[in-house]
Amino acid sequence: MPNPHTNNRTKPTPRRAREPVRERPPARAPVARGVFGRSAQPQPREQPQRQAEPTTGTRAKPSAEGAVLVTGVCGRLGRLLARELHRTDRVVGVDRRSFDDRPKDILHHQIDMRRKKMKDIFRGRDIRAVVHLGILHDPRRSDRERHSWNIVAFQKLLDYMTQYNVPKLVVLSGANVYGPQPNNPQFLTEDAPLLGAQQFGGMRDLVELDMLAQSFFWRQADTETVILRPCHIVGRVHNAASNYLRLERPVMVMGFDPMMQVVHERDVVRAIQLALQPGVRGIFNIRGPGEMPLSHLVREAGGRPRIVPSPLARVALDQLWKLRLSSFPSEELDHLRYVCMVDGSRARTELGYEPEHSIRRVLRDVRRLRYQLA
Repeated sequence: MPNPHTNNRTKPTPRRAREPVRERPPARAPVARGVFGRSAQPQPREQPQRQAEPTTGTRAKPSAEGAVLVTGVCGRLGRLLARELHRTDRVVGVDRRSFDDRPKDILHHQIDMRRKKMKDIFRGRDIRAVVHLGILHDPRRSDRERHSWNIVAFQKLLDYMTQYNVPKLVVLSGANVYGPQPNNPQFLTEDAPLLGAQQFGGMRDLVELDMLAQSFFWRQADTETVILRPCHIVGRVHNAASNYLRLERPVMVMGFDPMMQVVHERDVVRAIQLALQPGVRGIFNIRGPGEMPLSHLVREAGGRPRIVPSPLARVALDQLWKLRLSSFPSEELDHLRYVCMVDGSRARTELGYEPEHSIRRVLRDVRRLRYQLA
């Protein structure tokens, strides 16, 4: 009886050798290339690669249509806006101050807007929109310096936009250009006259800047010009309204408790982003989540109002202003006496703007920064 183990080890004779059986390819399988060239049967189509799903935290690619130029980018609003815009757009910032903690993909030019280097930015960059935030509000600066910075620089900016056909301009003005008046209606629309410089000469440049933007709106029909007039911006910004609400004992005029409007700084940034959308143009009032008496605003911010008669308050502020113990000139007392609230229905219907931060959230940020400063 043959041994199976030994039988497997012996080689078969040449006559009995059989070729190994090859598996036959399936009917639909493509025939491999041989010496006769490419097979006549059609080759299977390559399946398109499926794109990977975006992971959490990924940012959209910057738009290739052009960059957004932001003047005054080193201010509080400019920094907030730049950090939001650089997620979807190329951002070019202009400010004579330094921008130390800027994101790496934001290009910052530390120059004065009144210099000729400003023209090189328009010549060398594809600018699709300009957001003008570089406005000087310091009341202690001389009238000549404020006029040179706010008006002369803005006129040059408009000339560069005209020369290089920039299709979009967004100017951040303010509701203070209407001016607090004793005969103001409850809510001011965008068609109301700009009377802010009648009692306060420091508002003259801001009113003129707003008028220049309106003139550019009608003169350059190809450019989509947007003028935003927000009410008192509060939060972590350092402006008159926020500084007033951060005081422990702010002054209130005896016999006056006007209704006030405040808007969070991040809501203003979102309104600017909405204004940058294609097709948006015109003048829009930007209001906050509601209205509140001045005394309630002060108490909600953690302060205790100090009631002072109007003549005494004016004399005291004049003396404190001369001694540099106060940053509020006496001309601003009208904001503590008369109503200057705006109607935001046009921004709601045409711009799609709605404030997201409540008054309590706004004042909570004011209190938080006051405690940090203390």
